[in-house]
Amino acid sequence: MDVDAGHGAALGGALPTQPGELPLARRLRSLLTWPTTETDPVTQLVRSHRAIHAGAEPSVLRRAYTIAENMHRGQFRKSGEPYITHPLAVAQICADLGMDSTTLVAALLHDTVEDTRYTLQALAEDFGHEVAHLVDGVTKFDKAFYGKAAEAETIRKMIIAAGKDVRVLIIKLADRLHNMRTLGVRSAASRQRIARATQEVLVPLCDRLGIQTLKRELDDVVLLHLEPDEHVRIARHVHDRPGWDAYLEEVVSRAKAALRRSRVDAEVTPRPRHLYSIWKDTVAGGHGTPFDLPRIAVVVDGPATDCYAALGAVHGIWRPIAGRFKDFIASPKNNLYRSLHTSVCGPQDRTVEVLIRTEEMHRSAEYGIAAQFRFPRAGGSATARAEQLDWLRRVLDWEQDAADPAQFLESLRCDLAEAQIQVFADGRQVVLPAGATPVDLAYELGTERGDRCLAARINGRLAPLSSELDEGDVVEIFTETDAEDDSDADAASHGPRREWLGFVKSPHAQMQINRWFAEHTEPGISITDKVRLGRATIGLALRKHDRGLASDLPLLRLSEELGYPDLETLLVAVFDRVIEPDTVVRQLIDLVDHRQ
Repeated sequence: MDVDAGHGAALGGALPTQPGELPLARRLRSLLTWPTTETDPVTQLVRSHRAIHAGAEPSVLRRAYTIAENMHRGQFRKSGEPYITHPLAVAQICADLGMDSTTLVAALLHDTVEDTRYTLQALAEDFGHEVAHLVDGVTKFDKAFYGKAAEAETIRKMIIAAGKDVRVLIIKLADRLHNMRTLGVRSAASRQRIARATQEVLVPLCDRLGIQTLKRELDDVVLLHLEPDEHVRIARHVHDRPGWDAYLEEVVSRAKAALRRSRVDAEVTPRPRHLYSIWKDTVAGGHGTPFDLPRIAVVVDGPATDCYAALGAVHGIWRPIAGRFKDFIASPKNNLYRSLHTSVCGPQDRTVEVLIRTEEMHRSAEYGIAAQFRFPRAGGSATARAEQLDWLRRVLDWEQDAADPAQFLESLRCDLAEAQIQVFADGRQVVLPAGATPVDLAYELGTERGDRCLAARINGRLAPLSSELDEGDVVEIFTETDAEDDSDADAASHGPRREWLGFVKSPHAQMQINRWFAEHTEPGISITDKVRLGRATIGLALRKHDRGLASDLPLLRLSEELGYPDLETLLVAVFDRVIEPDTVVRQLIDLVDHRQ
């Protein structure tokens, strides 16, 4: 759907195709080989689905495939293969995840409304409104009609649809994964553009949903297309490391013996890291050679308390390394990932990483939100599943305040790119972007509390509203209505301060502050103030790109190129939203990078 490329295998399968074979030769080959008389194309899909959901009825999958194949007949991918290979592969990825029949039917049909004469109404009549909602959620807007806004409109629509049914996002991720596997038939510029978009939006979405089994492969294929030389280097390292398997066998054997002595029933296996993870730690640590520590996973057959017993057994045979222990069971990650992480000085004095978790935690770590479909009998906490989608509800809250789809997409990218912290307020945990301030927290607690935020106490001490919050901080927010003699307060003092735009971090807070001033614009604001605030707004937008300005010279050059008589006029235009700050920043970055 998203990328017109070649055919690949399903989850955990083929490497991305590479350019080389002529399109005509590929097309002739595909016509000769798809389908074969011996193999029913749906057989593997049905087999995979029923291996997890034994009672599933295969007839609905065959009917959906028949309609999809008929509608896409005569359409080909850039690889030369029949287009039907793509929706079939997307459905296979969903089946390997353990998704339900409804999801698989929608995956088979996910491009029909967009690319064929099959209408959404006909689809709803044939398969029901649930399938129609999923297909509509992943159907792109027409670029010919929406122009440059098509991508932003599509993602905004997809997020809104996912608010009603998260399976929309799972189909989209499966769609992008198959397209990324088969990206090699496209030009280098196209590969990089698509890989970058995947890295900025789809990979973080996958992480927020906790589906690590998809995220690992997406990470690796993104690395292949954005850093091909590094991908080759890391892959060669993984292939050539001498004695690695023998060493891990020794670690696993000794860990199993220690657990048996402690009477902890657990499975111990090597846990190799994927290529992107090795590359990221190599670059982050400034290592000249790939940084890849041996790692094992201990999955206990018992309650969470057995994880701590297993930890004691491991620490009993190998010395733990100070500062390398993390308890994600007591304090789960924001996507509800739970596990104990420790690093020990293992055999031959080599550092070994150890992950310890229960079977349920392991399922959740691998499949995230999809676990509720793969393991429906396992139950699980409805509260936990709701918490896993808290971030989506927050996005939907501030989505309504986004002035246009482009603003929404830019804010979504920033929100997904940010690391996150958890703080405590009003007796509950609140997730915020790293670097967030008490003002961000106040708006997270409620729009009115944000607008009337007056002061904050962090860990029992009064602190400036611009203070950056840290993981685990306990924060109290005081508003103007909390102040004494509030009835005598100047009504004009109610509301946010413009200078907050210079330090707030979350898109929600930024949009709410801008909304308030759009509704309460002071008629007498001076040009000087507009210039100052326009400059601050650009500074905030630059911060999203980890950029800044050492002088006004680049802005002055840009104002000339945009046809403004002087820099001040441009800054006023930014304040008045005649031109969007994100537009200015994108052009400013292009201007500076081009001149370098």
